[in-house]
Amino acid sequence: MAIAGATSRFAFYRDTGPARDVIVIAERPIPEPVPGSVRVRIHRSGINPSDTKRRGGWSSYKPRSPQMVLHCDGAGVIEAVGEGVSPHRIGERVWVWNAETEGQGTAADHCIVAADQAVRLPDVAGFDVGACLGVPACTAHRAVFADGPVEAQWVLVQGGAGAVGAYAVQFAARAGARVIATGSSPDKRDVALGLGARHAVDYRDPEAARQILALTGGRGVDRVVEVDLGENLTLDLEVCALNATIASYSSTRVREFPFPYYAIAPKGLNFRIVQGYCLPDAARAQAVADITDALAHGALVHRIGKVFPLEEIVAAHEASERGDVGKVLIAVTE
Repeated sequence: MAIAGATSRFAFYRDTGPARDVIVIAERPIPEPVPGSVRVRIHRSGINPSDTKRRGGWSSYKPRSPQMVLHCDGAGVIEAVGEGVSPHRIGERVWVWNAETEGQGTAADHCIVAADQAVRLPDVAGFDVGACLGVPACTAHRAVFADGPVEAQWVLVQGGAGAVGAYAVQFAARAGARVIATGSSPDKRDVALGLGARHAVDYRDPEAARQILALTGGRGVDRVVEVDLGENLTLDLEVCALNATIASYSSTRVREFPFPYYAIAPKGLNFRIVQGYCLPDAARAQAVADITDALAHGALVHRIGKVFPLEEIVAAHEASERGDVGKVLIAVTE
């Protein structure tokens, strides 16, 4: 139970727009869990591009409640449970996914989520790590494995040093795939190689397609994990093998583009749109299980950037939108 009269800070917005214009930090009574839910004392809150896009008013990311508490990802400790949830979970360290779905959000001292959205965080993983996982790691897992095992396949990860791409490289390599990553700078390509990619290519190089095809012996790649479909579609089509799948989770630079049917049809290519917020239940469960197992074995590297206090959440959003290196986090509670 909450302490009578105690309050909880939370960061929210009602209208979409620039961070400095719309984000508000306020206090409220400590929320109580409803049946089937838990209350998490948040230690770290993670910012994703989808969080800033929704707050900024991108048409495809609609606010889900009149008062949106920010951020889907976070980590902390369960301090209360609702009816139907084992009281033994109180005190459990957890990572949280999709918290913002009902307008709750992890940019708060306390967050109420369904019990299955608070996943036990292995003891070897810190709260900083836990706040990195929900959207990027689950999205990467789905993009890599949605169409079956990847062992011995050639997998191209566009943007292999990015939040989703870095996890995709690791999942695919760990599963026995031969991974080719792309990156726009030597540093980014080195990051991807360090995460398990066999090869790294500058996707802006006019010879990128030739290089990728040469690496596969002219055969082409079996799967593409795509960070920006509209921007990279021409390259993807050139390097895909027959019946390959392109799994795209974003198209930021080019939001709308022609569908070149007769460049696609001769190869029988397949397209999959991956949205980390609405994974099928079975896919979510498998992703959560695999991520947690990898964490427990120290098998994942996490690209963590700057950590801001809750009071500086506006600056944190601006850093995330600038594309600062690593996952930008909010330190809610030490």
